[in-house]
Amino acid sequence: MGAECVQLFLSDPQTWRKPPERADAQELIDSALDVYVHAPYLINVCSPKPNIRYGSRKILQQTCDGAAAVGAAAVIVHAGYAEDGIEEGVGRWPRTLEMLTSDVPVLIENTAGGENAVGRRFDALARLWDAIAAGKENDVELGFCFDTCHAHSAGEELSDAVERVCGIVGTIDLLHANDSKDPAGSGRDRHQNLGAGEVGEVALRAMIAAADAPVVCETPGSAEDLMADMEFVRRAVAQA
Repeated sequence: MGAECVQLFLSDPQTWRKPPERADAQELIDSALDVYVHAPYLINVCSPKPNIRYGSRKILQQTCDGAAAVGAAAVIVHAGYAEDGIEEGVGRWPRTLEMLTSDVPVLIENTAGGENAVGRRFDALARLWDAIAAGKENDVELGFCFDTCHAHSAGEELSDAVERVCGIVGTIDLLHANDSKDPAGSGRDRHQNLGAGEVGEVALRAMIAAADAPVVCETPGSAEDLMADMEFVRRAVAQA
């Protein structure tokens, strides 16, 4: 397909199962592709419920171990949410990072919706980054993954979204380039092919160009649809 990087799950993203050893691990390591691993969707280290929080930390650790075994460039994990408030949720991330060991970077991703989500609105993201910076030092390399659909669904202004995010996190380490099936501020996370949704071609091209980061398309459809999205990205990068 002509891709230069690929994102995959090491286990079913809707379960707590430990990622199994992969028979193609060496093939992935030897590949010219940069491999990104997305952590399971169930992970929520911000939860006030101990069983959810401890289970999330465990599967995140197992995912990081599995990612290292396939030579991954990074692990992407959603920022999470807390039923007892954003401040409480934010405060649980530093402890998670203290307990985590990883030979690959961990990229926290902004999210589309959810009450008390710590990575939906940029003001909450700023509080999260401040809390992490104030926490104890650890050996985990931390970064940020920016999702264009999620920012749109969160209701953020997109014309300067990349610049504002970089003002919070420093740099964008990976861009998820996705259009949206839903209007701005909907809180819904339904991806659409680039230029075919509600985000708009102009905004998408501008964010792709401004991010200056590797790009993954998490878009629906056939192989041909995905190849068209990759070409959209390449044109946007070339015009930067």
